[in-house]
Amino acid sequence: MFNLFRKKAPANPYVRQDDAQTFRVRVRTRPHGDVVEFRFTKSAHIGVDDDGNHIFRKPVVSSGHFDKGELTVRFDSRYTVTGTEGENVDFIPVSEWED
Repeated sequence: MFNLFRKKAPANPYVRQDDAQTFRVRVRTRPHGDVVEFRFTKSAHIGVDDDGNHIFRKPVVSSGHFDKGELTVRFDSRYTVTGTEGENVDFIPVSEWED
């Protein structure tokens, strides 16, 4: 009753949820270490893959050196982050962000 005893899933260390609809992630490109930030929303940017899971996939191009890569953030049906994957990029933990 009232979900008093439900365990809350631990937050993903690489994805920050700004509000109920908006997420943010930062990556560092491997060739030159350029930092690129992405802000994305449930309604406009997150799609559904072939298995019915929610997914955000985005190509990465850094402005400093034009390094290329790709990032993927996977969600369950409740928009809880279940995984992050990167090609030619490394995810920066939220704890290291300077805001």
